[in-house]
Amino acid sequence: MKTIIIILSFISLQTCISNSPSLNHKDPIWEPSRINQNGLKKAYFASGCFWCVEAIYESVKGVEEVYSGYSGGQTINPNYNQIGTGKTGHAEAVEVIYDPKVVSYKTLVQVFFGSHDPTTENRQGPDYGSQYRSIAFYTSNDEKTIIQNYTQILKEKHMFLKKIVTEIKMLEKFYYAESYHQDYEKNNPEDPYVKQISIPRLIKFQESYPELLKKLLIN
Repeated sequence: MKTIIIILSFISLQTCISNSPSLNHKDPIWEPSRINQNGLKKAYFASGCFWCVEAIYESVKGVEEVYSGYSGGQTINPNYNQIGTGKTGHAEAVEVIYDPKVVSYKTLVQVFFGSHDPTTENRQGPDYGSQYRSIAFYTSNDEKTIIQNYTQILKEKHMFLKKIVTEIKMLEKFYYAESYHQDYEKNNPEDPYVKQISIPRLIKFQESYPELLKKLLIN
């Protein structure tokens, strides 16, 4: 019985592929339907499985939409299979579309550092590999300065026991992930990974930063 339980636990805690379509799944290059982005801005972060990160940012007031994708590497138009090998250089990342009148870029950086462990190199929880590394992407010098200053504050206040290994990197290109990854946590609530990893991570964030939330998504 103990052996069976161990095996079942291992299966349920597989990395961000637990119940997704076949690894041989082929999907045309996906593009989101364009929302009215007048007055909106974009921000880009990577902090582990993008299913988790997407749900976290979508719970933040002022965020209009979040898309999962790949960034930080050299392969052009990568797919999920390629990302999983760790050879593309890309990390699972998200594009956050937000209203700067409601939420600041600095707050989005706060969400980034407050919703994952920036001290674990090439790993986040049960997910390991360079595709799960921590990266704060910037698209302007102002964003770069905000990330650097916030990181310095965290170091000075000793907010983490270990060294912060987050990369601060200029965004070169963001590639949207396949369609089945978009809103994955919302569309697959019974997925073992979602139930055991994604939702607890979301709840932990919501409990830590209730003032930033649109509303409590998980009760």
